[in-house]
Amino acid sequence: MDYTLNNKTLNTCLVGTWSWGKGSNGSKMVFGQNFTEDQLRGVFENAYKAGFTAWDTAEVYGMGTAESLIGGFIKDKPGVFISTKHFPGKKYKEGETRQALEASLKRLGIPKADLYFLHSPKNIEQNMKEMAACYKDGLIGSIGLSNGDPEQIALACKVLEENGAHLDAIQNHYSLLAMEREETTRQFCKEHGIIFFGYMLLEQGALSGHYDSAHHFETFSMRGLMFGRSKFRKAGALINYIRELGTKYNIDPSQIAIAWGVSKGIVPIVGINKPRHVEPLAKGLSLELGSDEISRLEELALASGIRQKGMWE
Repeated sequence: MDYTLNNKTLNTCLVGTWSWGKGSNGSKMVFGQNFTEDQLRGVFENAYKAGFTAWDTAEVYGMGTAESLIGGFIKDKPGVFISTKHFPGKKYKEGETRQALEASLKRLGIPKADLYFLHSPKNIEQNMKEMAACYKDGLIGSIGLSNGDPEQIALACKVLEENGAHLDAIQNHYSLLAMEREETTRQFCKEHGIIFFGYMLLEQGALSGHYDSAHHFETFSMRGLMFGRSKFRKAGALINYIRELGTKYNIDPSQIAIAWGVSKGIVPIVGINKPRHVEPLAKGLSLELGSDEISRLEELALASGIRQKGMWE
């Protein structure tokens, strides 16, 4: 299913760039890997040619370096949709949100963010008032909230409506290992016409079918700390079933969890960092799993006992 925001079509997913940044909160720290600008330019070009025009980034991805990379890649590329985010401070400072937005726009080289998220539900009333003002000034096309629950989302909606704007999108952690706590939020968004963007459907690769207890993440990385060998053992049956479905449909197993997310009516945010990831992603987004397969995936996920949650949530 395609979605439209600001007269631009989001073709089933946003391509994520969390792993693209450098330095603090960049690819090495989070994923235990480094990627060169030339490698990532190849990823962008392949994806753009394949019709992936909607991109998601944030000011904290590599502390601005991911935004700068994307900004360089999208020059002279028509029809690109850019989503970015501001991570607010614990204590609200007047004007902080606008300043963060203007800095992001400068790094991206664009006059307006198609979709701008408050990256964490802190000081919602003050930050949403600023975002509403930026929306009315033409700096934001659509407003979103990330990592919020239904109560926080309802407050954001109320504040925005009182200030001449509205909430279009939510961006939350959503996967087979995080679906329980997000179900209420997913239903709230469905009932109120808010697009639910789900990130970490693959749990940073843990549900890709490419890793297991014998072949796990880099020890000294954020994802290695969040999903260690013991969790891979607990998720073994789920990972094996994901691999089985990948073989059945002749598709990279990493796309099974994505197809599952699409079946739940969410818009996936999928990070890719190699040109060869583009073709499998296109196939995964068009794959329709059977209802029995969806049920079995969820059954095995719940049986694993893992209830994954990011340290920032």
